[in-house]
Amino acid sequence: MNMEAGIDPADYLDEDERRSRRTRMLIIGGIIAVVVIGLLFLMLHKKAAPAAGGDAAPSVTVIIPGRHTVTTEIPAVGNIGARRDMPVGVAGEGGVVRAVLVEPGTWVAAGQALATVDRSVQVQQANALAASIAQARADAELAKSNLIRAKALVKSGFISQADIDAKQAALDGANARVAVAQAQLKQQQATIGRLDIRAPTAGLVLTRSVEAGQIVNPSSGALFRIASEGKMELQARLAESDLQRVHVGSTAMVTPVGTTLRIPGHVWQISPVIDPSSRQGTIRIELPYNAALRPGGFAAAEVGGGVGDVPLLPESAVQSDAKGNFVYIIVAGDKVVRRNIKIGDVDDRGVTVLSGLAGTERVVAAAGAFLNDGDKVKPDLQPRAR
Repeated sequence: MNMEAGIDPADYLDEDERRSRRTRMLIIGGIIAVVVIGLLFLMLHKKAAPAAGGDAAPSVTVIIPGRHTVTTEIPAVGNIGARRDMPVGVAGEGGVVRAVLVEPGTWVAAGQALATVDRSVQVQQANALAASIAQARADAELAKSNLIRAKALVKSGFISQADIDAKQAALDGANARVAVAQAQLKQQQATIGRLDIRAPTAGLVLTRSVEAGQIVNPSSGALFRIASEGKMELQARLAESDLQRVHVGSTAMVTPVGTTLRIPGHVWQISPVIDPSSRQGTIRIELPYNAALRPGGFAAAEVGGGVGDVPLLPESAVQSDAKGNFVYIIVAGDKVVRRNIKIGDVDDRGVTVLSGLAGTERVVAAAGAFLNDGDKVKPDLQPRAR
């Protein structure tokens, strides 16, 4: 019947679908409108916030560091060596080494024999000189007897004064020959004594470069090396500015590489010149004997730079960049200004400032990394650092 009336049911379905689509579009449009209104509200709120707050500046913590008495320590590194490194070689004519009496690490006394050189020829020469002394003495005794007899005959007229003078000269010559022979024997004995290679000073034998059977002479160079009295030293190089803070007698603590030892010492010599290329100078730190101190080794040191009256800052106040260390200080008008500084030691109390601050400035103690030169802030002054 419906078909006859010319009405298609699909027309009703299309109409319902169209209504559903219109409803969905209205809902989506309403959501979009709400979102847009919300965004506009947020934007207007953000624009209004600065106007409501005006030109509010950030609050920062500020301290006045003052000045504090501190003992500064200067770090240094260098090589260990003997304070007095004594090379020992052949003092005499040399020869074949018969025995070596010490090894490296041996403690020796001054004058102690370190090695002996063959002396068989020199001993025979000494024996010959001893015999010549006996002969010269016999000649002198004979000349003395002849002189005595001649003087007894002078009164009788059998001996002239000229004969007396001749016999006196003969006696004097014989006595001189005795003295010459004695001097030659002493010289030979001294030569024999120099065949013993002896320690010039008491100390510790560091090296040995000679063996029994080796032929040595004065050109052989050093056969032994001795650390005089066993004293060691650390030769360290310091920057020119640090060198000004050290003096002879400054204390130091030395730690050889590979150990946790802290060996006390003191500066006994400061280089009077500065290397023009490195701008550094050398200090020499005297150290007592310790088995861990081996010449040629490497060690670190903390050298006392003396007592100073300097500003002391918390680590959070110190900033660093390519230009060096700096802090921000608060000047008139509560503006931030950069101040370059040179720092010293860092310990539990804080960072010592060697230059750049007088100690009376208002220094930003924290949040300096978020500030820029010229920013205006609200300083919150804290009690003076102690």
